[in-house]
Amino acid sequence: MVFILADDLGYGDVGSNGQKLIATPHLDKLAKSGIRFTQFYAGTSVCAPSRASLMTGLHTGHTPVRGNFEIEPEGQFPIPDSTFTMAKMFQQAGYATGLFGKWGLGFPGSEGEPVRQGFSQFYGYNCQRQSHNFFPDHLWENDQRVPLPNTFLHQEQYAADLIQKKAVSFLQNNRNHPFFLYMAFTLPHASLQLPKGDKAFDAYKQKFKEAPQPIRPGWQGIGYEPQPYPRAAYAAMVSRLDQYVGELVHELKRLGLEKNTLIVFTSDNGPHLEGGNDPEFFQSSGGLRGKKRDLYEGGIRVPMFAAWPSVIKAGAESSQVGAIWDFLPTFAQLVGQPVPKRGDGVSLLPTWFGKGKQLQHPFLYWEFHEDGGRQAVRIGDWKGVRLGVLKNRHAPIQLFNLANDPAEKHDISATHPEVVQRIARLMEQEHVEIASFPFWR
Repeated sequence: MVFILADDLGYGDVGSNGQKLIATPHLDKLAKSGIRFTQFYAGTSVCAPSRASLMTGLHTGHTPVRGNFEIEPEGQFPIPDSTFTMAKMFQQAGYATGLFGKWGLGFPGSEGEPVRQGFSQFYGYNCQRQSHNFFPDHLWENDQRVPLPNTFLHQEQYAADLIQKKAVSFLQNNRNHPFFLYMAFTLPHASLQLPKGDKAFDAYKQKFKEAPQPIRPGWQGIGYEPQPYPRAAYAAMVSRLDQYVGELVHELKRLGLEKNTLIVFTSDNGPHLEGGNDPEFFQSSGGLRGKKRDLYEGGIRVPMFAAWPSVIKAGAESSQVGAIWDFLPTFAQLVGQPVPKRGDGVSLLPTWFGKGKQLQHPFLYWEFHEDGGRQAVRIGDWKGVRLGVLKNRHAPIQLFNLANDPAEKHDISATHPEVVQRIARLMEQEHVEIASFPFWR
């Protein structure tokens, strides 16, 4: 099992979803070799809570982590030791479990560390804030800090390259044993940084005829590194992500594991605006409204495809409505483990395999704790969005019909008060207040 999670990759950033300016040949080939979902959603519109939703099979009204709660000097609010995670489930099934990339669900030494949450091997960034720098002065291997020779003046080792090498070694070392590889790439999240000599970066500069942008002098390594060629850099980072995925698929083939390995690819939320990125230029949201931090479709609808030769039909496309919290029950069914009683997901295996009856979500729910607080609910084709929740838990709800208006341009709440009332009841019902991430103030 190889689960690949991109970081801030928009629905429209891959060729299989209509991207025209950025080349993603390996991802497009992977999508065509399996089933591609057109209505799949992240846990919410920022990193930590979306990843908590992935690990727990719970939507963000139920997850133990619901925001990017920073811990100094390094790390985020930890998921509790008692949490049943996807990694623990795979361990119970006898799988070797490896996480390579970004965690963000528990600071070093906390109960939320990866090695305490079901991963037998971890290499990468514990802290999502640290991962904003692709040339960090350290990474983590299991619970040990690994110093690197990087400084902001001397950028020698590109962290994504180091992480990729560790992941390939994990495949090689477990070729004769069932494994769950969670590949949590940090690309294409800002900063917009690339290693020296990146050929795609130079090629995109020429392709876009991009003039260098003025940047503030005297950057001292704090915050996102200024990037004079942000469009070329973002495109090159997406292409580099594509390259890494191609290398993993190639290694599976080389090891003779391709036919017995399920590969799933998705993203943690919509495209970002940080570090000079220009998602409008690339149509990164795929024509949908919103970006990262929005609960409109562009902030939470993400690319997703699953490939497994001879098991999942190649070239399939599905409009099945799914969400990142569906993966835990899906994988539990796949490896014969009991599905947690307290969960919000449904197994997607009937759709993936084309066999059996696919259960449908009666609704999907999201919440977001920044920018005044937001909630969203989808029931069938109805989508409700509420803004300003932290000040007014009964703020007006915008209503859209995604079948007729996927870009959410027309608020039709005034003409469908009964639907609005139904969505309001679900927003009240599905948010379970917890002291660590209070919503109502």
